Amino acid sequence: MQGIKYFEVLIGLLRERQTFLEDIRQGVRLPNKIISLLVCSSLFLAIYGGIIGAYHSWMQALSSAIKLPALYLITLLICLPTLFFSNIIFGSKRTFGQHFALVLTAVSVTSVLLFSFAPITLFFLITTNNYQFLILLNVIIFALTGFIGISSLYQATSIVLEQDGEGSTTRKKIVRSWLFLYAFVGSQLGWTLRPFFGTPDSTFQLFREREGNFYLSVLQSIGYLLGFR
Repeated sequence: MQGIKYFEVLIGLLRERQTFLEDIRQGVRLPNKIISLLVCSSLFLAIYGGIIGAYHSWMQALSSAIKLPALYLITLLICLPTLFFSNIIFGSKRTFGQHFALVLTAVSVTSVLLFSFAPITLFFLITTNNYQFLILLNVIIFALTGFIGISSLYQATSIVLEQDGEGSTTRKKIVRSWLFLYAFVGSQLGWTLRPFFGTPDSTFQLFREREGNFYLSVLQSIGYLLGFR
């Protein structure tokens, strides 16, 4: 029954987003919203992580099911203080909990979208063995879902973070800059926590050695598919 209540909160965000964000602005049942969004988004991300990890082995599936929710939560925890204190300095009256709930709405939207892509990802995992193709496919999926999640967060700030009155112009610029920071930290953290798929014919690794970066890896995968070695 408690699990159903968690999902009811998530459905409330998806169906009545304006009302949900207004509740966050007013601090209505904030702890319940935070816990519900954390549980639901972690579950959806764990399912997607387990699917992509299953490409390698059951151990990689279990590892990725843990690491993918950790990726989004750790990114949030790293970047959230910057957003909170920058807004406070320039006049925001919202609490840390309200900022936390606001960013969790974006993570939740992203997790729902990833979950909706799970059947497509599973289909290609079953029907192809092209590792580079699967990597690029998921880069596109993560980029698309992340962009939608970040866009929804930017729109939500006008409701929750009082984007009117003194200092509002500065706070809008802060939010835009913070969104780029959030995306950059998330992509690099994802590279640090790899592998999520696991290289074919390799032994299971919980983490790989730190080398290169996410953006260079994407370019190398594109080059491989285009025939450049």
